[in-house]
Amino acid sequence: MADDISKKVELLRKEIRRHDHLYYVLNAPEITDQQYDKLFTELRKLEEEHPDLITADSPTQRVSGKPVEGFASVKHAAPMLSIDNTYNADELRDFDNRIQKALSDEDYKYIVELKIDGLAISIRYENGKLTQAATRGDGQTGDDATSNVRTIKAIPLTLMQEASVPEVLEVRGEIYMPKKSFAELNRQKAETGEPPFANPRNAAAGSLKLLDSRITASRNLAFFAYAIGQVTEPLADGHYKTLKALEKLSLPVNPNIKQAKNIDDVIKICQGWQNKKETLGYQIDGMVIKVDSFAQQQILGTTGRAPKWCISYKFPAEQAETIVESIDIQVGKTGILTPVANLKPVKLAGTKVKRASLHNFDQIKKLDLRVSDTVIIEKAGEIIPQVIEVKTKKRDIFDSKPIEIPANCPSCDSPTVVTVNKRKETGAEEEREFTTVKCSNPNCNSILKERVGYFVGRGQMDIENFGPALIDQLVNKGLIKNFADIYKLDIFKVAQLDRMATKSAENLLDGIEKSKTQDLWRLITGLGILNVGGQTGEILADKFITLDNLIAADIETLESIDQIGPTIAQSVFEYFTNPDNIAMIEEMKSLGVSPKSPTEKKTTPLTGKTIVVTGTLENFTRTQIAQAITGSGAKTSSSVSKKTDYVLVGANPGSKAEKAAKLGVEIIDEKKFIELTNG
Repeated sequence: MADDISKKVELLRKEIRRHDHLYYVLNAPEITDQQYDKLFTELRKLEEEHPDLITADSPTQRVSGKPVEGFASVKHAAPMLSIDNTYNADELRDFDNRIQKALSDEDYKYIVELKIDGLAISIRYENGKLTQAATRGDGQTGDDATSNVRTIKAIPLTLMQEASVPEVLEVRGEIYMPKKSFAELNRQKAETGEPPFANPRNAAAGSLKLLDSRITASRNLAFFAYAIGQVTEPLADGHYKTLKALEKLSLPVNPNIKQAKNIDDVIKICQGWQNKKETLGYQIDGMVIKVDSFAQQQILGTTGRAPKWCISYKFPAEQAETIVESIDIQVGKTGILTPVANLKPVKLAGTKVKRASLHNFDQIKKLDLRVSDTVIIEKAGEIIPQVIEVKTKKRDIFDSKPIEIPANCPSCDSPTVVTVNKRKETGAEEEREFTTVKCSNPNCNSILKERVGYFVGRGQMDIENFGPALIDQLVNKGLIKNFADIYKLDIFKVAQLDRMATKSAENLLDGIEKSKTQDLWRLITGLGILNVGGQTGEILADKFITLDNLIAADIETLESIDQIGPTIAQSVFEYFTNPDNIAMIEEMKSLGVSPKSPTEKKTTPLTGKTIVVTGTLENFTRTQIAQAITGSGAKTSSSVSKKTDYVLVGANPGSKAEKAAKLGVEIIDEKKFIELTNG
């Protein structure tokens, strides 16, 4: 009997590892999230009943149960060297001339890789088991980040044994934060008034330095392997074959690696990616060029700090100069006031920028920003326009005033509450102060409008024809005071509003009626619970199946859920123990709101299909289109192959559309996609 249980546990672990590899490395999941959770729950239950069977490499042991007190130092078995930089084609040719001279004109080839903008990490495997992970540090000694690295599901705790595994294998790579995870993290920070991260690289580094691995687990970090350090048995005689060997061991390797015969090929590849880097779901800041042969690398050697056989080509930072014409103060759905700069329109990274987030009033003070100032802007992580510099020498000193923190809410004129908070975000010695400015009126109309706009949005309850102008009227006239009031609207009240008529009122009410049976995760997300976005909404829906089950959950149950840290658990628990929130939800249920549980997802012509998205979509953000694809029963993938069923193309598509055409994969637009999802 004991042997049967032990075999069952090992089979479950093997199956979960296989599905982790399919989902996080190959982007080709075979089962639904609910089916995966069922396997995970079964394994966890068996381990709880038989604790003697728990091993460190079990999928249930990724996240540590308590914070660490600090990071120990780790001496690298092989140094983690820096890479010298180049910035143009001429400098790349100079590098090639040095290689050619040092190798006495013998044949050589290059490998060209994307330079992922993240945090270098060294991961040590012994007999195929992850035993330690360390940051680069000074190249000789780094911080032990094992507990946090274990939370990254793209990194296997046990290597696949189908291929030969060296006794010791040290894998070098980059931990990064995908763009959509970065945007969601900064959205959550904005809601709580915390300083946002400047870019995905800082976000990844800060997340890996947290002392509580449960918070790191919620940050959705990812990983690409790009080299090896210490190894007891070589995997191959060159860099390219080594990367292919790492893939066979189940380690994620970036798919955009190219072999180049000469420096002209290298330059062409680098310049090509400079023009299409925005199509990627993660940040890159250049390319890395390496001589392929390990024997030739040995001949070329290293300087004191960098290898001579490797160079990086850095993309120039895209910036633009413009003028701050005015500053708006926005009131968010949590009541926090956020300053936004209205700019003289300027072209930046392929788009026309008119506004830039100033994040908070600390940032304004730091920049000494004033209306009419000439400023330099760039896109943080190529996503969010931000002001990075003020040209004070161009300022009119006689007509310039510092921007003060508002004493009153710009919407309801209620007094603001100014709080100075402290947070040790990255595990540094010093705590960082940041100022939160918040409207003191919980019934402020601007807060309600933001909450209603979020609730009815595409990524939440997806109620059509419910735009900002309509929301303004409904809130201003007192027709909506909470979410339940949306379901009390009748055709007579709506038809009398400005720019509304009987037909448009009917369309709106049809959309409201359809929303009553939206998926449960959409309702959970739409409620606007602090720190809960779409992905967390899906996790909670899949875990609890019904809204009543979620409402009844205690704090311990919430904290035990994979990817739900203590901060999110506390937010969810507090929301559903607030009697006003419960009363509103009960009223919504009495009005017919009955969300579909994860077991009731609809079948569409896309069910079981694999879809790749490329270009900028008109009707969906990246997060929304991913949710729409999975909601239709299909799977998303980041790369095009013969197994891809559709490539959904928006404006300015990248190379994925070209590859789809070559492979004969069907290309569709947004209109066709919506038709295939049954509208």
